[in-house]
Amino acid sequence: MASDKVVDYVEMEAEEGKPTGIKTKMSNLFWHGGSVYDAWFSCASNQVAQVLLTLPYSFSQLGMLSGLLFQLFYCLLGSWTAYLISTLYVEYRTRKEREKVDFRNHVIQWFEVLDGLLGRHWRNVGLAFNCTFLLFGSVIQLIACASNIYYINDNLDKRTWTYIFGACCATTVFIPSFHNYRIWSFLGLLMTTYTAWYLTVASLLHGQVEGVKHSGPTKMVLYFTGATNILYTFGGHAVTVEIMHAMWKPQKFKAIYLLATLYVLTLTLPSASAVYWAFGDMLLNHANAFSLLPRSPFRDMAVILMLIHQFITFGFACTPLYFVWEKAIGMHECKSLCKRAAARLPVVIPIWFLAIIFPFFGPINSTVGSLLVSFTVYIIPALAHIFTFKSSAARENAVEQPPKFVGRWIGAYTINMFVVGWVLVVGFGFGGWASLTNFIHQIDTFGLFTKCYQCPPPTLPPPTPPPRPPLSTSPPLRRSSTLATAFTALEFPSSFSCN
Repeated sequence: MASDKVVDYVEMEAEEGKPTGIKTKMSNLFWHGGSVYDAWFSCASNQVAQVLLTLPYSFSQLGMLSGLLFQLFYCLLGSWTAYLISTLYVEYRTRKEREKVDFRNHVIQWFEVLDGLLGRHWRNVGLAFNCTFLLFGSVIQLIACASNIYYINDNLDKRTWTYIFGACCATTVFIPSFHNYRIWSFLGLLMTTYTAWYLTVASLLHGQVEGVKHSGPTKMVLYFTGATNILYTFGGHAVTVEIMHAMWKPQKFKAIYLLATLYVLTLTLPSASAVYWAFGDMLLNHANAFSLLPRSPFRDMAVILMLIHQFITFGFACTPLYFVWEKAIGMHECKSLCKRAAARLPVVIPIWFLAIIFPFFGPINSTVGSLLVSFTVYIIPALAHIFTFKSSAARENAVEQPPKFVGRWIGAYTINMFVVGWVLVVGFGFGGWASLTNFIHQIDTFGLFTKCYQCPPPTLPPPTPPPRPPLSTSPPLRRSSTLATAFTALEFPSSFSCN
């Protein structure tokens, strides 16, 4: 029995054919990727996008110690649930390939895995949460683009920049699949690496501002808002299935994801700690770390690189939505790139519109984390793993057994129940309450469709004193009339007479 499992598992490892010409070699070098390195770059680049700029804001809400501990804790939880998703993907694909199903022109997605393993009700729930999360994940990237470019060019307000970058990000409809993100994911990780170390070094060189205070945590609302933003940080594996499907050897994904997450920690821990150390409670009113650092060529370079990276991350978040839409309208297996691109355009319109309605950079991350990420990448994968292998026959015939160091099936079930309980109570419960409270406060303070969220007030010129009239402008008639009026106002005694 064990040997059959291995054979079935290896059957899905067919690699691409060897390149035969210069054009094919160049395409494979820059465009068509499916190696473990591509997957590593994709995972690391996708996980630490614009949230890099909001983690100092979360530290100001949580305090230094809680910020560090939550990053380490959710790093472990995120890695575990990514492992669960990869295990369920392998189980689903192996079963389907035993039934001679061909996936060469079809991209497997998370909701299809749930459908094949657990039925249509699980599929519908997974599809609803995953699509909504990816929709708002794309919205967040547009908001981040507008927020960042404003610190280089404030001649236009952030809402106008959102219009412009919405049009730019719509060009991702021409990227067919995750196979074609090779050069983009490589460049994206270089950009976030530069930005993270710029934030760290610039904050240390700047030093602490005068009278800096590190009073967090001060309120329960702020504490759980910051915690759910970190939950969102390590919940970037909503596109796990699509990245795995783009790999030539998807069984290596688990180790790749863990290594990518560990690398992300080398970026997030130093940068968030350094910025919070330098500016302290000032970050409570500055969700974007760029807003507090003085302008310099190095900061402008970091802003530009993050803008390009957010375009890449927009594509990462939006491509699964493109696939769902293509399948819904019957265009998924179309060979024409232009036809598929035209069919994808309607997906961008609601993203564009929502970014203009809710431009709350920072608070929207926590809200999406508590209400959507908590279910999409934590609770649903843990429950799906429990129910898929609830019978002894399913556990015995599983393509992959849980690792020995976690206690095999008993240990895996225990961890899954802990993940469900923790995220449901702390992430969705307390985090949802805190994030919605903060989000509603932003709406009450700034309003929907606000033109420039958290922009500094315009500097008004000092008032000019009114001009002094020249002395020669008063005619003599007015002066005599004034004297006459004053004279007639005098009171004389009634006995006065002229004899």
